[in-house]
Amino acid sequence: MSKLEWDKTGEKYWHAGVSQVVLFPMKADGTYDNGVAWNGVTAVNESPDGAEANDFYADNIKYASLRSAENHKGSISAYQYPDEWNACDGKLVAADGVYIGEQARNAFGLVYRTEYGNDTGTTSDDGYILHFLWNATVNPTEKNHETINENPDLAEFDWDYECLPTPITSIAGAKPCSTMEVNSKKLDAAKLKTILDQVYGTDQAEPTLPTPDQLIATVTKP
Repeated sequence: MSKLEWDKTGEKYWHAGVSQVVLFPMKADGTYDNGVAWNGVTAVNESPDGAEANDFYADNIKYASLRSAENHKGSISAYQYPDEWNACDGKLVAADGVYIGEQARNAFGLVYRTEYGNDTGTTSDDGYILHFLWNATVNPTEKNHETINENPDLAEFDWDYECLPTPITSIAGAKPCSTMEVNSKKLDAAKLKTILDQVYGTDQAEPTLPTPDQLIATVTKP
């Protein structure tokens, strides 16, 4: 047996940043269009709710506790957005550069990356998390336009999103999900490359969003 130790060199990890965001608009048949790069994203915040305990009592004691279904939602902040985002934000293109508001809001998928490292100061053992988000829609949000003054600031767009879970059939007992994460340090390099080539595209193939089952098949294949 060995005694537990805390704060050993190389074991103090940090997690930060958001980058390499890819938008996948959903088509009418429930599949996703090819991905487009989303520049200028400043934050993707996850704030799920639900999974609350519902307590039941009998014989003057707590008899059981059942948790409600979990709901995944969050927010996206950015200084700009690609043209493909307009349909997701309830805008209909009437002509090139002309947009009609208060329209239907298309669902979308998203892939983004966050970084992590440790206290060694080197980058050779750093990694990243690849986040997958499926079947999300955004709510109308406030947009502020202020005059330029002696302290100019950039206008930042914010959207609140909420997801409908996507079924998982490849793992027995797995509930439908809205999100998955892939840890670059834990995954085989060849499998990781397969995923990156799919979501970011290559010179020969367009970027596409795998379903949860397709992603699971990639990471679990021998």
